[in-house]
This record gives sequence, C-alpha cells and structure tokens, in this order.
Amino acid sequence: MGFRELNVDLSAEHIALRDAATKFLAEVWRPASIALDKLPDPNDVIAEGSILWDVLRRTWQLGYHKMPLPKELGGLELDILSLSLISEEMGFAAPDLAVSLAVCTTPFAYAQLSPDQEIRDLTKRFCEDTEAKMTGCWAITEPDHGSDWILFDGEQAPEAKIVPQVKAVPDGDYYVINGQKSSWVSNGTFATHAALWVCLDPSKGMAAGGIAVVPLKLPGVSRGKPLNKIGQRALNQGEIFFDNVRIPKTMMVAQDHAIFKFLSNAQLALANGFMGLCFSGTARAALDESIKYARSRVQGGKLISKHQSVKLKLFDMFVSVEAARSLARRVAVYNGQLLKHLQSPAVHYAMASKILSTETAFRVSSQGVQIHGGYGLCKDHYIEKIFRDARAAMIEDGTNEVLALGGADRLLNG
Repeated sequence: MGFRELNVDLSAEHIALRDAATKFLAEVWRPASIALDKLPDPNDVIAEGSILWDVLRRTWQLGYHKMPLPKELGGLELDILSLSLISEEMGFAAPDLAVSLAVCTTPFAYAQLSPDQEIRDLTKRFCEDTEAKMTGCWAITEPDHGSDWILFDGEQAPEAKIVPQVKAVPDGDYYVINGQKSSWVSNGTFATHAALWVCLDPSKGMAAGGIAVVPLKLPGVSRGKPLNKIGQRALNQGEIFFDNVRIPKTMMVAQDHAIFKFLSNAQLALANGFMGLCFSGTARAALDESIKYARSRVQGGKLISKHQSVKLKLFDMFVSVEAARSLARRVAVYNGQLLKHLQSPAVHYAMASKILSTETAFRVSSQGVQIHGGYGLCKDHYIEKIFRDARAAMIEDGTNEVLALGGADRLLNG
C-alpha cells in the first residue's frame, strides 16, 4: 500500500521475525479480535470454549509470551528492535489482544527479582508453558488512584492525604494485603498472577510503595465482573479485591524506596513505550483500511482515490502515521538500551511516544471513518472497530493529559 520500511539496519533475522509475526497475527489474532469484539456480554470473552483461549494457546506455543525474558530462564530474550517490530505488528492486527499479551508477562518479569528460588522459578515455569495456563496482569490502578500512581514521584506524592487503597502490612515473615484494585486492571478477570503495586507506609502517601508478585488463587482474593466497554473488547478488564491476603515477604520484590522508584519508572517507560509502538501500528491499520477503501469506492463517476480531497486526507494521515512510527521505535530502542544496563529510562520520551501514537491512531481512524462515509459507521467495516479501539488508548496506561503533566515536570526538572 505504499508503505516502506525506513529502518535500513534490519538484519535478515529481523525481517524474518517480523514477517512471521505479521502472517500469524493476520491469520489468527485479527479474526479472533473481531469475533470477540462482537460478543454482547464481556463474560463471554473469557467463558469456557471462547476463541480467546485458543488464540492464547497458539500464541504461547509460538513463544510470543516469553519474547523479552532471559534465555537462562527459558525466554527468547529478543533484542529491543525485534520486540519493537513485533509490537507494532500486534497493534496493526489487534491492539486489544496486544495489550492483553503485554501485561501477561509483567508479574513473571518481576518474579525473577525475588531472592526466593521458588518465586524465581515462576518465570521459568511461565516460559515453559505452552498452554497459556499461566497468565498475568499489572495491578496498579485503583478506584481513587489512577493518575496518582503515574505521578508517584511528583511533588504531591509524599502527602499522607493521598494514600493508595491497597495496603500491605508486615506480619512476621508475611505481608497481609487489603484493598481494591479498580475495574481497569487488564486481564484482571482471568490472570493467574499479578504484579501488584501496594502501599507500604500510609504516612508517606504514594511515595512509599512496594511491588509484589501475587498468585491470584490465594485465600482472600476475589474479582469483579468484566467491564462492558465501547472499544478493545477482546481485552477483558475487571476489579481485584484483597481481603487479608497473606503473602510471604519474599513475594515483595520491591520494598526499598530506591528500588521501588527505579522499577516503577522502568515499568512506566516500558508500558508507555509499548503503547507508542502498538498504536503506531493501529494508526497504520486505519490508514491501510482507508487506502483500500478509497481504491474500491466509486463516487462522482470515479474512484474516490482520484478526488483531491481524499488524496489530501490520505497523505495527511500517512505523514502522521510515519511520524508516530519513527518516534515510537527510537524511544523503545533508546530506553531498552538504558534499562539493559540498569540505567534510569527517559520516561518523558516514552510518555511522548504514547501520547503521539494514541492520538495519531484516534485522529487517523476518525479520518478513515470520514473517508468511508456512512459505511465507516457500520460494524461490517473494520475501520469502525479501529476507531473505538483507538479511543480507549488515550485513557489506558495513563490519560494523555496526566502523562503530559508528568512529562512536563520531568522535562523541566532535567
């Protein structure tokens, strides 16, 4: 469709990985995402016999769930450019399933940091899993604390009046966890394990946090019903409740303030960086659908691709898509290299990438709906789903306004 690969440094292995992913995602992910999107009840998405489980099994069998994990634990340990290429293709095919897969890995990436061998072995078992029996979630957002967590090291973070709702209290060799995570926890309805952000010292507000790897079958864990949303419907999201849940202290992989701050910044950079990559792919999908439609739809006695107004709109979309793709890749590779050497990532760049890509995806898909005319409002045309999925992206993993505020503070503080 006129797209080119501007990364001239791709190896034969990069190209092979990307092409294999593109084929699998087109044949398996996108049709499943479309089918799951049409289910009227979000409970049906995770019901026994749902196509979701077949998709996850096939994804696990090909090893996509263990792409970033170290080889010594059974992971693939792909280089950051390979991960970037595949993430973009996942967003092109099905952004809802892409987000689901991304958070699946989160608790098992943290498990390897525990001093306890049994907990570290969770990572190895996850890598060995070929049936999608082990799945994860990133449990951070709470009913009263979404943006607060993103601004965890801002000026107001240490204030005692801003206290997380999920608290972990020491009790001998254990922590006792109480509180609620909000209905926006991705995979929260079915994940077997959580990377759980908790409050360790209420007197220090959001600044005194901890990160625990928590099996979600422990006594005292319960869940709410799946959210019924306008977009990203293949991504099941729901509440998680903790009622006197006891975990050994070895499950608290980050309790020191400096480690918590470093890992939270790393998580924010990786999550926002992934969103930048994923939704640059979604933006490209909207452009792709619009080009195909413009080449087939006739109005005024000729293809609408021959009308100047449509040409101008398509090229404006193209310029925006390529700008988002370029920034997303550069940021991902840059921050990936920093984290590889245990250096603090440039979080404000990841925020910029997330904001640019998600807003580009929404604007380009909106233009795509306009090019489709009335058919752009019909569920029979894929552009309608892209539009809804892109709208959700400007809120998840931090609303773009709050990310911009956090990014501005980081920029001003040097």
